Amino acid sequence: MKTLILDGSHPGDATAANLNAALRAQLPDAETLILREQKIGNCAGDFFCWVRSPGLCNTNDDNRVIAEKIMYSDLIVYLTPVTFGGVSSALKRMVDHQIQNIAPFFTSIHGEIHHQRRYKRYPNTLTIGWMDSPDAQAEAIFHHLAHRNAINMYASTSVSGVVNPEMDLAEQVSGWLADAQRKTSAPTPALPTMEVSSAGAAPVKRAILLVGSPRTKKSTSASLGGYLMEQLSACGVETETLQIYTSFNSAERTRLALEKLDQADLVVLAFPLYVDSLPAPVISALEKIAAHRATVKIEQRFTAIANCGFPEAHHNDTALAICAQFARQTGMTWLGSLALGGGEGLVRGAALKEMDGRAIPIRQSLDLAAEALANGQPVPQSARDLLARPSVPNWLYRFMGGFGWRQQAKGYGVQKSIRAQPYKIIK
Repeated sequence: MKTLILDGSHPGDATAANLNAALRAQLPDAETLILREQKIGNCAGDFFCWVRSPGLCNTNDDNRVIAEKIMYSDLIVYLTPVTFGGVSSALKRMVDHQIQNIAPFFTSIHGEIHHQRRYKRYPNTLTIGWMDSPDAQAEAIFHHLAHRNAINMYASTSVSGVVNPEMDLAEQVSGWLADAQRKTSAPTPALPTMEVSSAGAAPVKRAILLVGSPRTKKSTSASLGGYLMEQLSACGVETETLQIYTSFNSAERTRLALEKLDQADLVVLAFPLYVDSLPAPVISALEKIAAHRATVKIEQRFTAIANCGFPEAHHNDTALAICAQFARQTGMTWLGSLALGGGEGLVRGAALKEMDGRAIPIRQSLDLAAEALANGQPVPQSARDLLARPSVPNWLYRFMGGFGWRQQAKGYGVQKSIRAQPYKIIK
């Protein structure tokens, strides 16, 4: 069994070192890559790996080498500290780049829209996480995310485990590997209910928007979050916007961003869905905010807006559960969330006020949310329902999406090779 171990740990993590030793003892021929030591840029969200250089990331760094190694493996072992129920930013940076190994076109899996295969064969997955202390909610989110990623990447067998420090590590690793080799996937794990709170609600005085898209001001995330900020401002709330990709990319900019965040009593995060979770730079920013909040005591409220490229808004659920867990772990008051399906095809970075009637439900949803948030109240269910309402039926979305991807590929002269398989395995 050809095994590739992708280590997403932080420097000096003793658990990661012990896990690697246990895995080497049982998989002596496995290849291990310490991801923080690899040259892997952030996914640009430009979809060039689908419509410009099909099957290859536009960024020619170690992500291409690792993407090829993944396709030549029988088993991928992901190692990561459980980060707000998700994976670390170091691991997520490579997971984001795995979209080059699938095709842009849509298909239905168990009645749910996903992207099609690019290759006939994909590796199975074993995802191993660890935590500083037991947290049933974070662990449930972690297992759910591993399951969702297996669907996205066509793993026929998916096993996930969280290290129990009171049990023998070698025995735990042996059990997980045995399940993977027996092709024994666990039952579909349930996503926990993320409780919202309105305790001690008080009007918001200052709100700050964090835009988590690499397209920054021209993104759907900026359109959704920006409109919400406009409505909060109309309610008398002072607002400011920070672009995560440019505000947290250096030590000095991070310091300034954290200072601004400290002055807000409401933090709004708007982001696009990347492989059922948040983009790696957004996770990195949350890691930095969490580390900072461990040193200060500030009463703050937190909400999030996610948008995905699938027509069903529920694809965002796992990522939003991670947001809720982040709030819980950092002592912020979680005020709920909003989720939009088909955001790329519907909004595509346009100003909501300038859009036609298709944007009416979106504006109505954000209007309702702004009114509640301005008063320190959770996002109303009515606002959630409005935004989550599908704009077109799934069959039409699949048809229009396929046409759109072909047209984009035609613009780059690669329409005939859009299904290329640069990492095809010949056996």
